[in-house]
Amino acid sequence: MRYENKLFKGKTLAILSGGGDTPAINSSIEAIRNRASLLGFKVYGILQGWKGLLGDGDVVDLTNQPYDGYYGGTALRSSRTNPFPSKKNPVSRVPQVLRNFERYKIDVLVTIGGDDTNGAAKRLFETEGIPVIGFPKTIDNDLRTRTIHTYKGKDIEAVLCPGFPSAALTMMEFTANLRTTAESHSRVLVMEVMGRDAGWLTGSAVFGGATLGLIPEFEITKERKDVFFETVKEAYMHSKKRCIVIPVSEGTRWYDEKTGKVDVVYASSELDEYGHPRFGGVSGIIASEISAKLGIEARAQISGYYPRSGHCRHYDRRLTATLADKVVDLLLREEYGQMPVMKKIVPNVELEEFNTTSIDMGAVGNKPLSEDYYDISKFAFTEAYHDFLSNILGSPGFDEFKYDFPVVIP
Repeated sequence: MRYENKLFKGKTLAILSGGGDTPAINSSIEAIRNRASLLGFKVYGILQGWKGLLGDGDVVDLTNQPYDGYYGGTALRSSRTNPFPSKKNPVSRVPQVLRNFERYKIDVLVTIGGDDTNGAAKRLFETEGIPVIGFPKTIDNDLRTRTIHTYKGKDIEAVLCPGFPSAALTMMEFTANLRTTAESHSRVLVMEVMGRDAGWLTGSAVFGGATLGLIPEFEITKERKDVFFETVKEAYMHSKKRCIVIPVSEGTRWYDEKTGKVDVVYASSELDEYGHPRFGGVSGIIASEISAKLGIEARAQISGYYPRSGHCRHYDRRLTATLADKVVDLLLREEYGQMPVMKKIVPNVELEEFNTTSIDMGAVGNKPLSEDYYDISKFAFTEAYHDFLSNILGSPGFDEFKYDFPVVIP
């Protein structure tokens, strides 16, 4: 039987991106747009996340338009707007979203985001019946995708989100570069890495030559702080060039001797619409205390937004394309309220639709770094984490100045 028209001719699919940007969002938008167009959908882009569905709406037409998926960030732009009531905005703006859904005649909505953006989409699906498909996104890699990493016969629950592979590669390169300046001055460099609640991205620094690391999953109490300083001293003294780079997550819980409490360091007390404060500055505190306690020159370096920036890397390009293939499957079966994910951790040549599945958006949540990936007694990432990362990044990438000069004795 020959079909005269495409299956979804006359239907409209809209895409929005919310929350923090990543290098892979434009790639995700391009891949979803291309596949939806093949099915016959007209494709709209909603600007600035949920904010673009408030008021009179802010919508653009992506159908038959050029789109650069290699370019980082999101051309649709983003915001942390929450359509549901919150402390910052107690009035529900869901009626505005529903009105614009009707005004623009949107049939399906694809939301590219983390737990907040996709959580709001799931609530709209459950309470208002809006057909939604969530698409994962975060450089923190802490969105529970229920992806399995098999290491030495053991299945470990890992996470694989678009954006993380590009950010991890950037952090590997950034760390490798920092090692040269740390070596020149025989310093300890404490490098702060994004990661509010999880240390997935922080761990990627080990492929750039980092040794120790601190992550939010394991707080640094008064007792553990003393052990940490001893571990730093030992690692520094055993390093041939008398230098080490220590990546620390921005959400690291650090013991404050003045208050006697273990807490994060806040860059600002202001909350966004999902109730999140802004972290930042823990690296400076740790570097200062290393210098004071150990007498070793230490400096802080905040990577900040650098891992979020730049072009989409090769692994992410294939990952976004593969997950977009799964979106096609969900659209054909009209299975909404789902999010496409990888079933297992694989190298890029195995990023194919047959290795995907989908999970209920209501079961997403956040996933901290597995205990299999971090040795709490050594403040270091394990061989299992190295194996996880090798599937995504390949081999570690950093140079060493290997020649030892002979000492001159007068």
